Amino acid sequence: MTEFTKLGLSATTLQAVADTGYTEATPIQASAIPVALAGRDVLGIAQTGTGKTAAFTLPMIDRLGSGRARARMPRALVLAPTRELADQVAENFAKYAKGTRLSWALLIGGVSMGDQVALLNKGVDVLIATPGRLLDLFERGKILLTGVEMMVIDEADRMLDMGFIPDIERIFKLTPPRRQTLFFSATMPPEITRLTTQFLKDPTRIEASRPAMTADTITQYLVRIPTSDPKAKRTALRALIERSEVKNGIVFCNRKSEVDIVAKSLKTHGFDAAPIHGDLDQSLRMKTLADFRSGDLKILVASDVAARGLDIPDVSHVFNYDVSHHADDYVHRIGRTGRAGRKGEAFMIVTPSDDKSLDKVLKLIKMAPEELTLDGIDFAAIKDRPRSDDSRGRGRNRSDRPRPIPKSDNVASMEPIARAAPKADAPADEAPRRSRSRRSTKPETAVETVVAETPETVVEIETAPVKPAAQRRDRNRDQAPRDTRTSESQKDQPLRAASGGFGDDIPAFLRRPVVFQD
Repeated sequence: MTEFTKLGLSATTLQAVADTGYTEATPIQASAIPVALAGRDVLGIAQTGTGKTAAFTLPMIDRLGSGRARARMPRALVLAPTRELADQVAENFAKYAKGTRLSWALLIGGVSMGDQVALLNKGVDVLIATPGRLLDLFERGKILLTGVEMMVIDEADRMLDMGFIPDIERIFKLTPPRRQTLFFSATMPPEITRLTTQFLKDPTRIEASRPAMTADTITQYLVRIPTSDPKAKRTALRALIERSEVKNGIVFCNRKSEVDIVAKSLKTHGFDAAPIHGDLDQSLRMKTLADFRSGDLKILVASDVAARGLDIPDVSHVFNYDVSHHADDYVHRIGRTGRAGRKGEAFMIVTPSDDKSLDKVLKLIKMAPEELTLDGIDFAAIKDRPRSDDSRGRGRNRSDRPRPIPKSDNVASMEPIARAAPKADAPADEAPRRSRSRRSTKPETAVETVVAETPETVVEIETAPVKPAAQRRDRNRDQAPRDTRTSESQKDQPLRAASGGFGDDIPAFLRRPVVFQD
């Protein structure tokens, strides 16, 4: 390995590196740092855990040593796919730049935008951001990217998986064409290759190791269980944790909802576990990671938001509760252990429904993990059942479904039933009786009340003041004689809402009689 002193870094930067305890550079660092110091574009391909963060942070610090930041116009920009990875880059930058006057700002979602705007107004040399928050601040007019001299894209393949490529293309177009670009990725799918061809100028390709190759320091195991039942998988997971000497470990799930369920199950059975995924509050996510790094938390249950780029040096075990849908994710998951020359173990629980995903993983890593058998668990006693959290509603409690209204031979019985409201002074034990709606002989003050009773509710509807029949006939002599028959639903009564009405000016079409056919 190459010593840092031979890479052309300044004395101040070398002292910061020495203070961290590192003396020799990794292959990606030894190859990328001299090229970046020369001002050329870099296309770096290296597996996770090989020191890519220092490979772009150290030359950036040296190149920005001279110059001064202006308000809302950063001189360098680092884009990361997740908040956790961006926060980690910021920690590394603060550690290596402590002997300089360079300033930096972290722009991620889930935290106060006002504090970030205040930093931008003061002027910062380096912006470390996620694409969404960066574009949000740009559209608000809080930041300008015309002064960017260096631009870094970290974990580009993860950007592709998360759908950030259109945002990255837009950000590229907002920066000056005469910038230096450092582009790092663990894999190079066709879409990423197209992006580098479009925006990088004659880059130096540095491939420290074969893409998607797992580290030799990781011992991989495969555990097959004969059922896909979630309860059986959680039982198998607990058995694996109990049989292994777990100093600290990460459990990976495919879905955020599964993360919460597995973490709750582990805590219920006495394990020190906590969840982390994209739906949690940012302050809680950062606190959970801090507890895990410090050793206050033993087991971290995570979605793939924690699989890429997180530098937690001493993780002893990784458990794949679910087989990853994308084979590349498996490589990044188990890359959380076996870092910096340490030994690590990775387990993958496989059910009958995981055959296709497993085949993709095995073809990618080009090896067959050792198979383990869990003794003492009667998986045959656990039957398959639909997932309780299935988004399509399978396995939903039948009592949650709306109950149909029972059919009746009497069609009229399904219609609202007209019923007179009980008198205010009626005895309490007197049940309301079915009758025609009552009319008062008082012309203006009488209010007709109809109670419409359905199988579910009883609704009282206050109607318009009713005048004597003789007065109504005098006013509407040009109309046909009224049908004096009254149905149970009182359809021939002109109703009005209690909150208003037409008063004496009721339109004629509301007074039109309803003729019932026998």
